[in-house]
Amino acid sequence: MKRKILVAYDGSALSQEALQEAKLQAAGVPETEVYVLSVVTHGGPSTNVIMARSVQSELADSVRLEMQEVKKEFEVDNVTVYTDVVTNHSQRNAGEKVCEYAYEHGIDLIIIGSRGLGGVKKLLLGSISTRVVQRAHCPVLVIK
Repeated sequence: MKRKILVAYDGSALSQEALQEAKLQAAGVPETEVYVLSVVTHGGPSTNVIMARSVQSELADSVRLEMQEVKKEFEVDNVTVYTDVVTNHSQRNAGEKVCEYAYEHGIDLIIIGSRGLGGVKKLLLGSISTRVVQRAHCPVLVIK
């Protein structure tokens, strides 16, 4: 039976550990698919919507390059991996985007770090892992 694991990824040390956990869980189980998702959001409320979206677009492009490296890392271990970068233009918590993605892709397990990056690189927050735990339709493994 096919198993689908989603890793919420933001480049932080804990999301790197989440990637390693996904590799461990997929090791030797060829039916396992790993999905790596980054949710890009701007750093906070902005009066200039065009500028905020431009920053999101630049961040998304940067993350896509990083995701190519992540994909190569999994493929070396013969793990089927899919990467995706989504932007969060609304005021919704990015955790809701993670849960929505998991539901739409039939994910069986979400792996997420308990805290993400801060500052301008902020993609996932501690509040996001909390939201995922509360709202996900499937089990969630929080790395701390």
